[in-house]
Amino acid sequence: MLSRAPVTQESPTARFRSELRALLLLAIPVVLSELGWSAMSIVDTVMVGRLSPAAIGAVGISSAIFYTPALFGIGLLLGLDTLVSQAFGRGDFDDCHRALAQGVYLAIGYAPIAMLAIGFAPRLFSLIGITEAVRGPARQYISLLNWSILPLFLYVAFRRYLQGVGKVRPVTFALISANLVNWFGNWVLIYGKLGLPAMGVRGSALSTCVARIYMASVLIWWAWKHERERGHPLFAHWPGVRPGLFLKLLGLGWPAASQLIFEVGAFSAATLLAGRLSPDVLAAHQIVLNSASLTYMVPLGISSAAAISVGHAIGAGNRALARRKGSMAIGIGAVFMALAATAFLTIPRQLVHIYTHDRQTVAVGVGLLAVAAVFQIFDGIQGISTGALRGLGKTRGPMVINMVAYGVIGLPIGYLLCFHTSWGIYGLWSGLTLALIFAAGMVGAQWIKDSRAT
Repeated sequence: MLSRAPVTQESPTARFRSELRALLLLAIPVVLSELGWSAMSIVDTVMVGRLSPAAIGAVGISSAIFYTPALFGIGLLLGLDTLVSQAFGRGDFDDCHRALAQGVYLAIGYAPIAMLAIGFAPRLFSLIGITEAVRGPARQYISLLNWSILPLFLYVAFRRYLQGVGKVRPVTFALISANLVNWFGNWVLIYGKLGLPAMGVRGSALSTCVARIYMASVLIWWAWKHERERGHPLFAHWPGVRPGLFLKLLGLGWPAASQLIFEVGAFSAATLLAGRLSPDVLAAHQIVLNSASLTYMVPLGISSAAAISVGHAIGAGNRALARRKGSMAIGIGAVFMALAATAFLTIPRQLVHIYTHDRQTVAVGVGLLAVAAVFQIFDGIQGISTGALRGLGKTRGPMVINMVAYGVIGLPIGYLLCFHTSWGIYGLWSGLTLALIFAAGMVGAQWIKDSRAT
């Protein structure tokens, strides 16, 4: 009679360490990628900041206009997180490839729409009340930046695919190296180095376009390499449009896109409202927005890792693991954002000095960093909870919550406090803070409820 080897069960502590390590191995490269993405905007702002506060404001206004329609397209492609990660979890690699193809078709189809919206927006500058000192350079910047929209969408589609199949390091490499491309391009084109003419803010926009073409090219090559290694060349077996899968991608993507629009669009709208104030206040707003955006890149990267980890677990039929991975990610993000809030409160002047030493801009920026410190933890919780829910395939709840948070609470209250009280720009940011606190509570509660459902 054969004797059976004793079955050993992993202790809860050992299981926690193992799952935490796996999550961090996935999250850290994605976080570095998100930081690299944010660094591009920061590099542009820092390098044009040597020109004038108005140049900083122009880049901020242009970015606000560009990213509203652009982020809707990026949000549509976030449905790839669910489709690719769940297909990968169940071992259906061909379905991962088919999902990628639908994402590329969606990117190509939406790009002209986004470009038309971005191209028309500068006509509204005078109606919005943007100061004359900012209008001219903002028009110059956005007219060139608009040409980066299709490379940006293709980069996003191939990035979601590579992350979904667990290939996150190429994404990190693409973004870090693209920042070097962007920095060099800014140095040459803004200030007129190496015999080229000084283009000012237009040079910064052109440099960003080149960097985004580079990013998309790198990830397309890596996807081709990955498919070739599994004996399924990417373009030799390129799928056509699959209406059912395409509509499923849209069904997952449009709520995520709407949620992004409500969140990021609210901050873009706040930038346009700040454009009605003096150039130094607008510059301070843009500097603090860049700082808050940079810290948010860490929970945003963890959010992507949560979506992928939860999706893999759901695809493998292990809901308990999905719940643990999502909750673990939320905890990690909250701890990091608490540290970020501490930095905003303890070294605010040093952070603003990275961009400018203009006395009035620094004074306003220091005060705004204190307001931003209040919402850091809440911003991390709502962002990562949204990613974990996306791994479950739940995208509509966060959309509705963000619509209420920013459309009913954040912008109306911020507008009233800014323009109808003596609070000014601080009132605008206080309204956004209330929105983030509300969103964190509601999206976090939805994660707790839906992750427990059987």
